[in-house]
Amino acid sequence: MNDICAVVFDTDGVLLDSAYRHAAAWKQAFDACLPQWEPHAEPRPQPFDAVREYRDLVDGRSRLDGARAFLGSRHISLPEGTPNDPPGCSTVQAVAARKEDLFQRMLQTETVQAYAEVRPMLVHLRKLEIRCAAVSASRHARPLLQSAGLIDFFEALVDGQDAAALALPGKPDPALFLEAANRLGAEPSRAAVVEDALAGVEAGRRGGFRLVVGLDRDHDPTTADGLTTHGAHLVLPDMSGLPAALQSRQP
Repeated sequence: MNDICAVVFDTDGVLLDSAYRHAAAWKQAFDACLPQWEPHAEPRPQPFDAVREYRDLVDGRSRLDGARAFLGSRHISLPEGTPNDPPGCSTVQAVAARKEDLFQRMLQTETVQAYAEVRPMLVHLRKLEIRCAAVSASRHARPLLQSAGLIDFFEALVDGQDAAALALPGKPDPALFLEAANRLGAEPSRAAVVEDALAGVEAGRRGGFRLVVGLDRDHDPTTADGLTTHGAHLVLPDMSGLPAALQSRQP
């Protein structure tokens, strides 16, 4: 039997072609607020970089943690606010709510699809009797996986709603991955994590997972190096090679 009996997948950017929508929503949210946060900046404040800053600061994190990371990187101090704050620029909670509002509007007009190789890969893992779970910091993971026709491949799903209900800290803390592995009945030492975010591969390594796979769909050496530095044992350009990678880890 394969030594790895379970795989925990991140969702956005790994299973679903949705990461760029999150990046676009963050960009709109941050860029609209920057003139208010830095009104006297000369030259004008640099817009949010939807590639580099999204990858380094926001990707894989909860909305609040992503907002905090970006604000901290720009040395912008805002009050925390409350979960009832409306979308805006005056508090961390308001900025996170602005991003959520923008993302929900995108989902009303755009369809999120699974990457082409994902379904065949999941079928292959099912034949190998490898159990699968999906993890996401987003509260939208379940309906998006359902609309993409993938939900039945996963025996467990841990998303942003679970994180809030169970008070699970976000990545790079491994709590989300460990909860998913626990729901599958798999020890981390016999499970793999697949992630495209720096915070995600770091979480997988911290959690003691046997194999942490980084995904670099853009074939960017900088991204690949970052994934390796943050904890990936292996970096793949897509998931078509994942079953073979798992089988190669047999004792």
